[in-house]
Amino acid sequence: MAWTLLLGCLVLRILYSSLFLLVPDEAYYWQWSRHLSLGYHDHPPMIAWTIKLATLILGQTETAVRLPTVLALTVASFYLTLAAQRWFGAQVAFYTALLTQSILGFNAAGLLATPDGLLIAGWAGACYHVAAAYETGRLSQWLLGGAWFGFGMLSKYTMVLFPPLAFAFGLFHPQYRRRLAGIGPYAGIVLGILMFMPVIIWNIDSGWSTFRHVAHKGGADREWAIQFRYFGDFVGSQAALLSPLGFVLLLMAWFLPLKKTYPGHHWVLTYLFFTSFPVIAAFALLSLHTRVEGNWAAPGFLGAAVIVAAAAGRRFDEPSRWLFFIKKMWPWAAVTSYGLTLLVLLHLVYPVLPIPSSLDRLSEETTGWDILGFKLDVLQQSMPDPQSTFIFAFKYQDASTLAFYMPGKPETVSINRWGRPNAYDYWWDDRDLIGMDAVGISSDSPEYMERLRQVFATVEPPQKVAIYRAGIPFFQHKTEAPLSEYYIYRAFGFKGGVGWEPRDATDIRAGAPK
Repeated sequence: MAWTLLLGCLVLRILYSSLFLLVPDEAYYWQWSRHLSLGYHDHPPMIAWTIKLATLILGQTETAVRLPTVLALTVASFYLTLAAQRWFGAQVAFYTALLTQSILGFNAAGLLATPDGLLIAGWAGACYHVAAAYETGRLSQWLLGGAWFGFGMLSKYTMVLFPPLAFAFGLFHPQYRRRLAGIGPYAGIVLGILMFMPVIIWNIDSGWSTFRHVAHKGGADREWAIQFRYFGDFVGSQAALLSPLGFVLLLMAWFLPLKKTYPGHHWVLTYLFFTSFPVIAAFALLSLHTRVEGNWAAPGFLGAAVIVAAAAGRRFDEPSRWLFFIKKMWPWAAVTSYGLTLLVLLHLVYPVLPIPSSLDRLSEETTGWDILGFKLDVLQQSMPDPQSTFIFAFKYQDASTLAFYMPGKPETVSINRWGRPNAYDYWWDDRDLIGMDAVGISSDSPEYMERLRQVFATVEPPQKVAIYRAGIPFFQHKTEAPLSEYYIYRAFGFKGGVGWEPRDATDIRAGAPK
């Protein structure tokens, strides 16, 4: 049953992945795949490499762009289910499969083409093989764990947390401490580091820009100050991504490896605690200093999902009240998790939730890009020399989405001068564009008109394009506000200023990209 469920959900996700437009971040990573490199400013290169492979096979479609992460979620679910079956039995394996397919955060990681989906595959694979290595002592298992660690590191830097957590378990558990005296764990680490070397090489050549970016996102360049509003945002985002009942259930399940109050306590529960709870705790602490995005902590819930399934699916001779409560709560948590996920996925392709358009971020990010792409193409053809007219936006996400949805999928330019450093700084400089005309978009006319006048000789007054939701059968009103408003421009004689300029000389990101 567990494997049938995973296969069925894989097929459904592949079909579903073609039903909505790329969100801007997905389009950005697709742009990476057109500029293959050993590394990128924001993340390691695995997302670009896998999108390139998929689009070479299936063409430039939404399904092809999303296929790597769709497959990655299935790989992660397979490994978690395999771990549950190996150490806890078929019932727990089925519960694990059921839970992993229901969680909204996992579905988002598995449907959207972002590094998170690939990261959870690397984490789940490393988690399983290292556990098997602790149990059997086989070098092959250590090496497979190291290979998945390398895959994860090539996907997202959060993977760097895994080795110390897995090693901490070995040091803590007397029965398995002796495994750390062999060559296996270190051979696995060396393999993973060797796989990661392309990123190191790229960063050496690029002034360590990726590590500067990660340090900035983590607040390393800001004075430590406790911000409880960020902590509240973090907790709220986790509850939303897991469903409120699911979040409570996961928090409760983490206490099982610590309590050891029931017969048959398994060492794997302790191992899963070590490779899950500290991740969430680390990001929770970080949220006291800086804003933490909800998806950052996703790997921490992988092992926790198996712990929940074990608590709900195993039979115990003398169950505690704690376990009794988890078993009673489990069906409700599963039902609400599936309900929340299905409702969000339905709203994504056919908006049904009665929420104001100003708050409907799902629809905002997936609506209107094909319309904007068509209008920009028409505007480009109206220019004196369309073939020498470049397409621009002020946000790298907007520039990328235009590139995907304009006819012919042209290269586009992000004018980063007032934004933040990103991959476009490595693809364009002023020498490529000086003197050229352009057409482009912005989200706010007065502010961006002034900026355009700084970088172009002449700018015509913009045209406003309003994007509305569609398909709200009961809630849409004729006077509903637009999801978003864009302004499209014709600009002439580019003077320079395409690259990012730091506001402060002490900005940790201020390393030259070229």
